[in-house]
Amino acid sequence: MDKIKTLLYLFVFTNLIHCQEMNKTPEFHVEISHPNNKYLITPIYDKIKTLEGNAAGLPYGSSSGEWGQSGKRWTEQHGTPIGADITYYSRYEDTFYRLDADFPVGKIKDYVERAYANGETLPEFHKEPLQKYKRSGRYEEFAYPINPYNSFSDLVFGFAPKGMVVVWLRFGAGVQIELGRYQSEVITNKQEIIGIKEKYLKTYRISQERFLEAKKELAIPDASPQEWDNYRARYNYAAVFTSENRGLRLFRMWMDFFNGEEEVFYRPWINEASYEKRAIPKELNFTWETGKDQQYTGYAYFNWEKTNGVFKKMGNQAKLEFKIASDNSSFEVLLDNYPVPTDSIRVFKTSDKFNDSYK
Repeated sequence: MDKIKTLLYLFVFTNLIHCQEMNKTPEFHVEISHPNNKYLITPIYDKIKTLEGNAAGLPYGSSSGEWGQSGKRWTEQHGTPIGADITYYSRYEDTFYRLDADFPVGKIKDYVERAYANGETLPEFHKEPLQKYKRSGRYEEFAYPINPYNSFSDLVFGFAPKGMVVVWLRFGAGVQIELGRYQSEVITNKQEIIGIKEKYLKTYRISQERFLEAKKELAIPDASPQEWDNYRARYNYAAVFTSENRGLRLFRMWMDFFNGEEEVFYRPWINEASYEKRAIPKELNFTWETGKDQQYTGYAYFNWEKTNGVFKKMGNQAKLEFKIASDNSSFEVLLDNYPVPTDSIRVFKTSDKFNDSYK
């Protein structure tokens, strides 16, 4: 029966690769996010510039979700995104903006050739150690239990006050990387504004009366992008794990950063102290074992101002240590032995499956 399953998996996987090879144009989803609902913006004209010249654009409707995550998906777009030309209305500022951005083509080409690990798969399909990412082209898609990697899957926009726009690249679940910060220009030409406004009202079926009401009701005169600019601060640190329990085995860590990025760690690199410039973690969880039926997942939630205050005191690089109690009941968070304040720490007993789990 296992042999039949293996042959079936290989057949499906081979056909998946064949279909992907037939389609040489990258495929991706687009999201438009904002810090929260009071900072909602609405696109009026939109175009995503692609290397291949394919037509691509934003989903219909206004921004949603939270910073770096819209919570919505739309029809797949095709091409290698190398820029954006977006005209949008910020109702809380009563301002029309235009973003005309060109992405760094070399960096984009590099990223679309990467496939990041999104999880483990059965060892019979992958004999070699799991890598953080590999250069396998543009067509990897996580497919348990065959393929543990995912290529570029989502182009995410984040719209903050005063025309600030951040763009991220997502690679499946758990990997999101900031591409850059861009600045939209305020549209001031009165004649141009008349045409853009007419298009906005018609596209979204908004009456002139409702337009004026919303302008007053939703106004935020002192809106500033400073908070989300601050989140982009980076520090050179590595995540390390310690315990007096000699049976400690680490399996997975997921980090969600205040700047909208995400990073995942698996074996073997979760055991390797990798110093990289990272933003401040917003929340995280990691899973470990100390013996058979002794698996735990720990969660930590952070306050940006308090945590950033600790990081600002560090030197050129530091170790962000997760010190696990010998009985697995709790853990401490330390930056070069200095306590890092957390809003909450929780530990739960879990039973996830990993290739190197205790048998």
